Amino acid sequence: MPRLAYAILALVVIAGAAAFILLRRPETLQGTYPSIGPAVDVVYATGFVEPREPVEIASRVTAPIVRIHVKEGDRVQRGQPLVSLESSEQLQAVGELSARSAQARKDEERALAIYKRGFLAVSARDRAMSEARSALAAELVARARLSQFAIRSSISGVVLRRDAEIGDLATPTRTILVIGDPSRVRVTATVDERDIPRVLKGQQALMSSDAYKGRVFRGSVYEITPGGDPNQRAFRVRIRPDESQVLPIGLTLEVNIVTASRQNALLVPAGAVRDERIWTVRDGRAVRIPVTAGIEGRQKREILRGIDRSTCVLTNPPEKLKENARIQVEGC
Repeated sequence: MPRLAYAILALVVIAGAAAFILLRRPETLQGTYPSIGPAVDVVYATGFVEPREPVEIASRVTAPIVRIHVKEGDRVQRGQPLVSLESSEQLQAVGELSARSAQARKDEERALAIYKRGFLAVSARDRAMSEARSALAAELVARARLSQFAIRSSISGVVLRRDAEIGDLATPTRTILVIGDPSRVRVTATVDERDIPRVLKGQQALMSSDAYKGRVFRGSVYEITPGGDPNQRAFRVRIRPDESQVLPIGLTLEVNIVTASRQNALLVPAGAVRDERIWTVRDGRAVRIPVTAGIEGRQKREILRGIDRSTCVLTNPPEKLKENARIQVEGC
């Protein structure tokens, strides 16, 4: 056999041997031992701070705004004037009705005096008295309506929002101001309808905001709206912040509602559990073990039964991994 043929044969044999060695080399995977720590199950939501009992101030009559006596942030007292409306026409109406009422009272007094002397019929006296009462009632109604052109606060609190300017037309359907008590606030969180069965009154809520880096605000769930929003597929959950915390109204928050927690739990990486099973290694071979999983967090998963702290758990096993495959594990 020529030398060239021997050389080619040798190369083929060497290449085959190398391929056999490479194929027989076990795959290297990452592993870890379970840890002990707190397991927390939370429902994630977004929310915002709002007054617990906000009051929207609107006009009872339709008229242009001529003056707004307060600005956002002002503290107001119950009965304090807030907004003045154009009332010249109503003032004129009150003046006219007041004059008619005064004349009707004089006619009544004159009729009564004539009646007492016996020169006036009972029907004429009664008619004069009725006209006087009607004129007075009309005057009082006009004066009551005139008072509605000065909009007053129905509660004591702080002006949270101003939604109108001088010259705008005030109507009964338009909110001019919003008043509330900034010391009595709540957080309204929007919770996905799939998570709402896990949310209960009294559960703890942990809240954070980009405006307050590193701070965690605590509160508790006190109300769950009975009706959800079919468009958003979500329910509103009311959270009462702890009294010691001052949250500005309108602040948006990331909300974590704690639905379950357990101390000293056996924890593995969340990606290690698949279909209630985990992968481990025994004598250099991949073995799949059934487990009973508990609370699932973003990074960790609680294991109730099936393994202990001495079990080497593959942290993120590949989908193609097969039972009894040769593997090499780093980290255990």
